Amino acid sequence: MFKAEPFVTRLAFLASDRLEAQEAREALIARYGDATLDEAQVVVALGGDGFMLETLHDQMRGGHKPIYGMNRGSVGFLMNEYCEDGLLERINVAEKAVIHPLTMTAVDTHGRPHKALAINEVSLLRQTRQTAKLRVSVDGKVRLNELSCDGAMVATPAGSTAYNLSAHGPIIPLDAKVLALTPISAFRPRRWRGALLAHTARVSFDILEADKRPVSAVADNLEVRDVLEVHIAEDREISMYMLFDAGRSLEERMLAEQFSV
Repeated sequence: MFKAEPFVTRLAFLASDRLEAQEAREALIARYGDATLDEAQVVVALGGDGFMLETLHDQMRGGHKPIYGMNRGSVGFLMNEYCEDGLLERINVAEKAVIHPLTMTAVDTHGRPHKALAINEVSLLRQTRQTAKLRVSVDGKVRLNELSCDGAMVATPAGSTAYNLSAHGPIIPLDAKVLALTPISAFRPRRWRGALLAHTARVSFDILEADKRPVSAVADNLEVRDVLEVHIAEDREISMYMLFDAGRSLEERMLAEQFSV
């Protein structure tokens, strides 16, 4: 469990643009006050999963404060249930999830490198009606000479229940030290369903016939178009912390998701 020293009393409230989130922020500030981000012991994010990812990215750029999310958006897998009562008590017995992002380096057709971090996944996506053709390498060794597909992705355990799951990739336990390499609508080889890789693996994609079959690379919400090659690896030097209500940890949610029908 997350044990803050001293007892958490200073909260900073952030909210998405949704009316419900803004109204919740005003109500919570009236009850608990609103510390600055520098003074706060915990950041409370009000919105949906998209806003949680935005908040995590902001914290990566400075602060690294634990984030406790409450759902005031359309999707709330990464959020706790919204309730104004007993917020300090909930936060002080919350369970902590540690997240490590992926680093993406994408080189475009002009030879320019673009670097970004991804908490959920790095995705390669075809830009036109033409299928993408990708060469896939792991730790410098070519594993697939040609993958014809709508795209492919590398997902973290935390992101394995998002786009990765929608593309029929596996759900990965948070502490498994594994990454998912998942194709998106693979055409050839048709039976290839992806791979589970050690978290230390370095994955590279070379885009074949890039002029005819342009591909974009997306790290969470940052897109780089017309890429020639993309390199992806986990960065264990960066750690982010999410807080979940006792008994509703991220690990428990991911386990329950595997038994949902």
